Amino acid sequence: MNTSPQGGLFHRLLFTLRNKVKVQSGNVINLASSTRIRQCHISIKGTGNTLTIEDGANLKGVHIEVNGNNCSLTIGKYSVIGEGCYLSARENGTTLSIGENCMFSRNVKVMTSDGHDILCANKRINPAKSIVIGKRVWLADGTTVLKGSNIGEHSIVGINTVVTHDVPANSIAAGNPAKIIKSDICWDEKLTY
Repeated sequence: MNTSPQGGLFHRLLFTLRNKVKVQSGNVINLASSTRIRQCHISIKGTGNTLTIEDGANLKGVHIEVNGNNCSLTIGKYSVIGEGCYLSARENGTTLSIGENCMFSRNVKVMTSDGHDILCANKRINPAKSIVIGKRVWLADGTTVLKGSNIGEHSIVGINTVVTHDVPANSIAAGNPAKIIKSDICWDEKLTY
């Protein structure tokens, strides 16, 4: 496993002790020193893949999978990703990009691939597609974000929503499949009474 020098030897050692990490050679993990990553399962298969977790990111009990060649998965600064989340960048050349200050609740799934090929007349009809999640996006419990979806900054996706298409910035999406139910919103993670 190659890791960036940012983390330092002690930080890299803590990372491997607190998490279950399997990385094939030819792949890179860029890990900022101020991250909190605990009880995560990280699997990187193939070659030329990159996992980047930026400053202040906080992950607990997350399953991260990068599987293919030349794939990348990035978690932005100060993003919080809850227990039972599954983040997957699969198939050659796909990217999964999560912006800064995002908040993913429990059991969120974000996947660039269906996981299996579907053929029609001997041609694949379900290719993998990259996903971009903008800054300050809140994904509520049980949200699923499928391949090719982009979620604009400052948006909220409701509980158990399935995102199959783009969600504009400053919107609330909910349902299965997701529908925009409110626009021109902003949110604050602090509770006020």
